[in-house]
Amino acid sequence: MKKLILVFMFFTVVCSAQQDAQFTQYMYNTIEINPAYAGSRGVLSVFGLYRTQWVGLDGAPKTGTFSINTPLNNNKLGLGLSLVNDKIGPTTENTLSADFSYTVPTSENFKLSFGIKGTANMFNLDASKLSYEDQDDPQFQDLKNKFSPNIGAGIYYHSDRAYIGLSVPNFIETNRYDDNDTAIFKEKINYYLIAGYVFNLDRLEYIKFKPALMTKMVEGAPLQVDVSGNFMFNDKFVLGVAYRWSASVSAMAGFQITDGLYLGYGYDHETTQLRKYNSGSHEVFLRFEFLKNYNKMISPRFF
Repeated sequence: MKKLILVFMFFTVVCSAQQDAQFTQYMYNTIEINPAYAGSRGVLSVFGLYRTQWVGLDGAPKTGTFSINTPLNNNKLGLGLSLVNDKIGPTTENTLSADFSYTVPTSENFKLSFGIKGTANMFNLDASKLSYEDQDDPQFQDLKNKFSPNIGAGIYYHSDRAYIGLSVPNFIETNRYDDNDTAIFKEKINYYLIAGYVFNLDRLEYIKFKPALMTKMVEGAPLQVDVSGNFMFNDKFVLGVAYRWSASVSAMAGFQITDGLYLGYGYDHETTQLRKYNSGSHEVFLRFEFLKNYNKMISPRFF
C-alpha cells in the first residue's frame, strides 16, 4: 500500500510542479530548453544523457535524452534534433524535437541567435501501476501514445566567454490526461532564463572558472533558481558545485577524454523532506564532437 501511495504522490507532485524534464548539468544540454543554441558551438555535436532522480523511491523520474546539432552556411544557420524519454510513476513520455536557429553577428566578439523549436510528444499511462477503488472507472484506463504537437522559441546572446538566453520551449498548454474536460495532467508554459561567464584565473589560462545561472518560471510552481560554479583545469578536468533553490545541492565532475569526447557526471542531494526517502539523484552524459570536419577547435568556453 505504501508503495502505491508513493507512486501516486510523486506522480501528482511532478506533474503539477516539475513539468519539463529536469537536468543538473543544463549548461551542457542547453538545446533542450533553448532552440537558439543549435549550432552555436561551431561543430557537429552529439550528446547523450541519462538521469535517475530520487533513487530508492518507486515511481521516481528517470530521463534519457539524445541530441545532435550542427552549424550550417558558415555558422549563420543551426540545425538540431533531440529525443527525450521521461518516465515518472505510471507515465512515459517520448518527445521528439527539431530546432532551427539563425545567428547575427552584433560585434567583433558577440553574436545574437534566434531559434524556433517544433515538438511531437507521445504520452502513455499504465493504469495497472495505480491503485483505485473502482477498477472499471473509465478515467483510470490506459492511455496509449496520446499525441500532441507544440512549438517553442528562444534567443541566445553569446561569445566565446559569455552567454545569456531567454526561451519558451512550449507555447501550447496541453492536457495530457483529462477527466470530463478537467485536466489531471496539464503541461503548462515554462519560461527559462540562462546566463554564464568564463573567467581566466591565471595568465596561462590553466584554470578557468565559470559561474552559471538558470531560472525557470511556470504557473502553479515556485520560481526555480539553479546556480552553479565550475572550475576547468588545463582544458581537461572539470569540478563544480550547484545549488537548486530550496530543493537540492549538487556536485559535478567532467573529463575531456579526447579533443572531441567529453564525459560528465552529476550528483544531487535533496534538501527538502524528500531526502528522508531517497539516496539522491545521479546524472551522467557523454558529448562527442566531430572536429575533423571543421577548420577550428572548440572555443575555451566549455558550455
